[in-house]
Amino acid sequence: MKPKDIKTYYRLSLPHLQPTCAPFFVTFRLHGSIPRIKLFQLRQEFEESVARIRAEGSSIQNELIAGEQERCFIEYDKLLHTIQSGPHYLRQPEIAQMVKKELHRFDGVLYDLICYCVMSNHVHILIDTAIQITEDASQCEFENMDFEPLQNIMKRIKGPTAVYANRMLKRSGKFWQRESYDRYVRNEIEARNTVAYILDNPVKAKLTDDWRKYPHSYFKSISRADSY
Repeated sequence: MKPKDIKTYYRLSLPHLQPTCAPFFVTFRLHGSIPRIKLFQLRQEFEESVARIRAEGSSIQNELIAGEQERCFIEYDKLLHTIQSGPHYLRQPEIAQMVKKELHRFDGVLYDLICYCVMSNHVHILIDTAIQITEDASQCEFENMDFEPLQNIMKRIKGPTAVYANRMLKRSGKFWQRESYDRYVRNEIEARNTVAYILDNPVKAKLTDDWRKYPHSYFKSISRADSY
């Protein structure tokens, strides 16, 4: 797909900003892992907060809305950790291992796989899709390159893993929730905070006292992780 053909903003249940070839924090979860009523309440709270912020006409409106989006995501992630009903297929080691294998399959090809954590009903990843750009490419060469946008990358991860998992579980039907949460990571500070958040997931869930002991966490540079 050529850069001019890539849609960098779209909306399903959530707004998505997806610049061409950039780092992204993505959370994707099992289908049915959060009750619809809980999602509806969370979305309603967010939309009411955004409407209030816009009505106030603050000069830092965009920053306030971004802060509200962050708060909404934290509540969303908290639901994934606290709700015991719904599927927890990723708790099975062979399923988690298969998902990890697929994540690594595209590392160095479609993205730089920086960090991930596979939990019982959701997955957090930090990837940099800029690996698809040749560093010394001219503007003309860039415009004629073929890129895989984030939404296509997620389909390539979620599609095969859903098929393999259903086969392992001897079940049929939806495995992953269709929509993923994604956030464009704008700078090094955001990247460091995102890595820390991902690695701390199993610790917060009391599955381990050190992320290094959790079998389904990964960070490309262990030495860099020492500071998180």
